Amino acid sequence: MTTEDFLEGQILLIDKPLTWSSFQAVNKLKYTLIRKYNLPKKFKIGHAGTLDPLATGLLIVCTGKFTKKITEIQAQAKEYTGTITVGATTPSYDLETEIDATFPIEHISEDLILETTKQFLGEIDQKPPVFSAIKKDGKRLYEHAREGSEVEIATRKTTIYEFEITRIALPEIDFRVKCSKGTYIRSLAYDFGIALNSGAHLTALRRTKIGDYSVENGISPEVFETNS
Repeated sequence: MTTEDFLEGQILLIDKPLTWSSFQAVNKLKYTLIRKYNLPKKFKIGHAGTLDPLATGLLIVCTGKFTKKITEIQAQAKEYTGTITVGATTPSYDLETEIDATFPIEHISEDLILETTKQFLGEIDQKPPVFSAIKKDGKRLYEHAREGSEVEIATRKTTIYEFEITRIALPEIDFRVKCSKGTYIRSLAYDFGIALNSGAHLTALRRTKIGDYSVENGISPEVFETNS
């Protein structure tokens, strides 16, 4: 690769590590490219769809003129694998916050789990988590949540194309989901718990695909730094 290649535009497939923010991953790439290819400090680079720090997997990073493709890439279907833990909820719907309530799980059978997934296929109404980056009244929802202020969050339509259960070892349920842009898997986990007449939160998440791009072809930011 040359300096000109990155300015003209590249699509880089990154396997984001656990606890890294998407911003951190892009920054790591940016400064690696500036250092190794003598790129200008203001060269264009951005990612096509945020991944939470507690999620791993595919982060698509576009450079140079290919940053114009970000909107188009973001609009494509996404695939995730992960773990839903039933019997407890958290305010953030994942492990970012502590458990705030517990629920019985004795009644949850494999048949009930498999039957319940059918409720979530197709177009559904979903309420984003209060701990999310969506803006309301000029502030991000997680800022309202951390202040303890109550915010009315509108539901939004999203589409679940596939929802497959891959392992059941209660309280853990592993899954694979293919969904439209704007789907919150944390909200899916929370709503799934309610549909099971219990409670649930997301305890692991990995993005495996965006459109035809797969994490199998991705590399970590550290490997990118070493090999580029």
